[in-house]
Amino acid sequence: ILVNIFGGIAKCDTIAEALIAAAREIGFKVPVVVRLEGTNVERARELLAEANIDVLVPADDLTDAAKKVCAQVA
Repeated sequence: ILVNIFGGIAKCDTIAEALIAAAREIGFKVPVVVRLEGTNVERARELLAEANIDVLVPADDLTDAAKKVCAQVA
């Protein structure tokens, strides 16, 4: 799964918190590559790193995200 968000209205840290909560509560069965850009993106990246959830795979940009998606399905 690829989550690609440009957070202009929705803050990236809020989206990261929701993804972390979903991963903990539901438990994703497949990797989720997460590319965030916009408001509070640095905090969002910190939250994803601190959560230490293996299935949430952060990406720096869209190219990096595409490469990580390909690596996950290979």
